[in-house]
Amino acid sequence: MDMKKKVSFWLVTTDHLEDNLWFREEEDFKVGMNYVAAIAAGSPSFVLAFILMSNHVHFLLLGTKKDAEAFINEFKRRYSKYFQYKYGTTKFLKQNKVDVKLVPFEEEKPERAIAYVLMNCIAANICLQPTQYPWGTGNLYFNATPPKGMRVDSLSERERFRLLHTKAVFPGHWLVGEDGYILPSSFVRLDLVEKLFRTPKRMDYFLKNSSKARQRLESGPETQPSFKDQTLLSVLPELCYKLFGYFTFKELADSQKTEILRQLRYRFSSNAHQLARVTGLTYDEAARLLDSE
Repeated sequence: MDMKKKVSFWLVTTDHLEDNLWFREEEDFKVGMNYVAAIAAGSPSFVLAFILMSNHVHFLLLGTKKDAEAFINEFKRRYSKYFQYKYGTTKFLKQNKVDVKLVPFEEEKPERAIAYVLMNCIAANICLQPTQYPWGTGNLYFNATPPKGMRVDSLSERERFRLLHTKAVFPGHWLVGEDGYILPSSFVRLDLVEKLFRTPKRMDYFLKNSSKARQRLESGPETQPSFKDQTLLSVLPELCYKLFGYFTFKELADSQKTEILRQLRYRFSSNAHQLARVTGLTYDEAARLLDSE
């Protein structure tokens, strides 16, 4: 990074997709992780933290605003291309808005921004601790266990493409984990983050007192989905076929859609927001159908 340029912390957030998912299955998450690594390899920005959620993503980057915008735009471009090839959906993320917000280096705001990013999975009721969520950086900081993986330069070009779904060039010493994606510890600036927080105890304080942690406590378990979006998405075709003889939700009549939504809500303790995401309905449509039962 050229430190002569004015660099700052930038919290990069995409809008939540209301009626679709960025990542429909585990393989999609792995591809997303590798695209983050590929862009980080060539970006002037430093990645300090990130998380890939079902229907949105967050990054905390250190660099210029121009570089931060270029980072997220390139990520959207690459992932959209992959998504279109796999699922046949065109212009998937073109209208998905991005907020690139300056995080001042004062009043512990960078620490709070990092905690906000990492605690997204807790607010979504996916896991108990950010260290348990694999699609981001929650398990990296103050971790005494050395990362385990294969060096990139130990793989042939064909093996790299098969595993990583990209022809991007990575530094040879970066590690590929056993799950088939570049380990974030290879490129995330852990040293800068740990210097910010100073101690694990202080980082834990910010995590427990983040806005996302408060959101989870204040909303209560009864208002939070109990299962991941991908779990509902995987059972949706079977449920549609079993009840009505159709494999896709879009083929159903409104009364049938209402029954599917009711079944999913009953079986998976889901809410209207999650049901909208996994079925492709808008929130208003999902709420209307649920109210009509």
